[in-house]
Amino acid sequence: MYSIFEELLQKYGVSTYKVSKETGIAQSVFSAWKSGISTPKQDKMQKIADYFNISLEYLLTGEEKEGGETYYLNEETSKMAQSIFENKELRMLFDAAQDAKPEDLETVHQMLLALKRKERGNIDD
Repeated sequence: MYSIFEELLQKYGVSTYKVSKETGIAQSVFSAWKSGISTPKQDKMQKIADYFNISLEYLLTGEEKEGGETYYLNEETSKMAQSIFENKELRMLFDAAQDAKPEDLETVHQMLLALKRKERGNIDD
């Protein structure tokens, strides 16, 4: 499992420190897994699988189950989730929007569009 974890770290360009910080799994736990002192528990493996947007099966074996089970229902959702995952500023906006009212989200959306128009010089003032 740890070798697959290392491949994922490399693929996504993240460190064990970052994964530790964002999943709540102590860095010492990763060190213990790597050296074989301990083996990962199910809950921690699931946190890692969720973090990398992969199945638990993939984390354990390096392969997806037959039938092509995927985490997301469609490709568009998968791409959006990956964009949010890779972009710190988008994650920040997404986190802030989680409990916002729909009308507040619409206001922020309109503000962002206005800022983009201003940046391009397409302002109506």
